[in-house]
Amino acid sequence: MPDQLLYAMEVTLNGLMAGVLYALVALGFVLIFKASGIFNFAQGVMALFAAATLVGIMDGQVPFSHLINAILGTKVHHFGWHIPAIAGILMAIVVMVFLAWAVQYFVMRHLVNQEPIILFMATIGLAYFLEGFSDLMWGSEIKKLDVGLPQGINIWIDETTYGWFGYGFFIDNLDIVATIIAALLVVALVAFSQYTKQGRAMRAVADDHQAALSVGISLNFIWVLVWSLAGFVALVAGIVWGTKSGVQFSLSLIALKALPVLMLGGFTSIPGAIIGGLIIGVGEKLFEFAIGPLVGGATENWFAYVLALIFLVFRPQGLFGEKIIERV
Repeated sequence: MPDQLLYAMEVTLNGLMAGVLYALVALGFVLIFKASGIFNFAQGVMALFAAATLVGIMDGQVPFSHLINAILGTKVHHFGWHIPAIAGILMAIVVMVFLAWAVQYFVMRHLVNQEPIILFMATIGLAYFLEGFSDLMWGSEIKKLDVGLPQGINIWIDETTYGWFGYGFFIDNLDIVATIIAALLVVALVAFSQYTKQGRAMRAVADDHQAALSVGISLNFIWVLVWSLAGFVALVAGIVWGTKSGVQFSLSLIALKALPVLMLGGFTSIPGAIIGGLIIGVGEKLFEFAIGPLVGGATENWFAYVLALIFLVFRPQGLFGEKIIERV
């Protein structure tokens, strides 16, 4: 088999894995938009905050230690204990649920029935607030996150493909785990959205806030539920991305990579987020492999946005999004 074809196959597999990581972030956007009609610009920062909180809890770091030391003149940084990963994740989930309640109580409940642009601007403000709050609470230095997820080359795949083709494929174990996690998340979220009373109530709230209130749906409860689910997805994405590249400011920028995924898959489709992520992941890797050398490389930085622009022109609702018809 030609070497170029083998390289293309390896690139495709790695693109699929990268697409799953993009899709994990996009899921948080879809959840909030599908349930409340709000495009949550803060989703990427929520992933950063969740990952930083998990690291701080596991390492026994004192929250706001830099601020406390500056005010009181102390030198306290750690409690002196370390918490296992499972316990730390459970505690981080509690923190994200509390964050969801705070967002609903201090922000969203004051914006019922406001224009979408106002809600969108509110999430931009929330993103910058959370970013600064995270730095103040846990510090801005790069943090290492280790919850026991396997990393490094998958030896079985490497040896098997070498036996088949005479060339071993490099596939990261972390990417394989992320794929499994994303698949389980999609199944669970689709089942929740379609077959539970709360899931149907979420869709009703997205269609019309006032109509949902008139039939007895608690808008406050639904928004806390939606933001809690988005916070959980952000925590999962933060764990995967934080394990892969460290917990740092750039983690919040993964939200920008999720935008083309949403444009392709549709803002209201959970499976669409996964399909869109896979298309973007494979597309940018193959484009860089085939066309990158001809144009000087670095095509991965812009390929996804160009592809999204094409979709916006010819199919603005995305592959799986609902076509909106407005009568005037």
